[in-house]
Amino acid sequence: MPVFIANYTTRQGATKEVQVTAANMAMAKRDLRRSGKIATSIVPQPTSSKPTKTRGPSMDLGQTLSKLMESRPGIREKALFSNKMAALIDAGVPIVRGLEMMASQQKQPLFKRALTAICVEVNQGTNLGTAMRRWPMIFDRLMISMVEAGEAGGVLDETLRRLAKLQEDVAKLQNQIKGALGYPVAVLFIAIAVFLGMTIFIIPQFADIFKSLGAELPAFTQMLVDLSGLLRSTFSLYAVLAIAGSSYLFSRYYSTAAGRMNVDKFLLKVPLFGDLILKSATAQFCRTYSALSRAGVPILQALEILKQTSGNAAVQEALEKARNDVQEGISLSKSLLSKQIFPDMALSMLAIGEETGEMDAMLSKVADFYEEEVSLIVKNLTAMLEPAMIVLVGGIVGAILVAMYLPMFSVFQNIN
Repeated sequence: MPVFIANYTTRQGATKEVQVTAANMAMAKRDLRRSGKIATSIVPQPTSSKPTKTRGPSMDLGQTLSKLMESRPGIREKALFSNKMAALIDAGVPIVRGLEMMASQQKQPLFKRALTAICVEVNQGTNLGTAMRRWPMIFDRLMISMVEAGEAGGVLDETLRRLAKLQEDVAKLQNQIKGALGYPVAVLFIAIAVFLGMTIFIIPQFADIFKSLGAELPAFTQMLVDLSGLLRSTFSLYAVLAIAGSSYLFSRYYSTAAGRMNVDKFLLKVPLFGDLILKSATAQFCRTYSALSRAGVPILQALEILKQTSGNAAVQEALEKARNDVQEGISLSKSLLSKQIFPDMALSMLAIGEETGEMDAMLSKVADFYEEEVSLIVKNLTAMLEPAMIVLVGGIVGAILVAMYLPMFSVFQNIN
């Protein structure tokens, strides 16, 4: 028979844990009520051949490590959850029943465990948003705030549908950025691997042949032969250690507030890529703020959420200062205009939305515009980088082939 682990609060205010054996969760809660205990949470006990209290340290450590290694749901999984829950609620299915169905269909262990626990709490009278707050590793503040606003306004299904649309748009935008940045990095890695492979393994073979024939190596060929010898020596080990050390120092520097601010500001000034990052951040800001505004989230809370989801330290700083200005009575558009982070066109539309009271509709149109701009930049960037990377790889291979064939002219002259 299944075993459930329940937490309850004593009259003295202490929290205790108890195991309950019952046919299902409803029977377990009924048995607890009969014994005078009101469960604050109840979850099925993980399958194990030993009781919880008799588990050894190695088993506890193994379970802890397995939980830490569990993958968190991505933005697409959360968008699918929001969409399905909106459809179930719109069809008249109770929230508890909908959560049970979503938990039973979920394949990711961490997400499944979270939905099961949330289902229990909601069944006990807790609001959905409050229950979701106990799982910050899965549900971010944006998702929780919109759910709470939807519950407060009695439009949870509509809010979840908007949330799903927002998450899908953000995922699409992120994939476009990754595609634009990932392609040149992958091709550059291949080019470096080809160059190192040919320099370390192929050039020495030809150098030995030319040496046995008594051919004098041209300067370009001799340079590559010397480079090959250098890469085959202990210098390569020192180079790898230097690169690893530099990467570690950079990561430590970027983990500091000042370091991240300097790096993120520099990225915004990089040609092509800086424009791409800024326009994608503008599109995400407008799309998210539009959804939060339409859901009825207060502006100060919305700005705090926007700051946490911006992904760029310079944008975060601007939003934090804007939040302080809004508290003092300054309009958001005027405050952001003085920070000189977002494009003027987006801020002009924001000001019009503030004046007309159509903030969500206006920002949604701005988000559509900048998402199209991001798509256009990605296409142009890919069109420019593809031939450049082909020329780079071809140039590396061609240079090595030329270096190997140049000594043959000396060999032919010696033969003549």
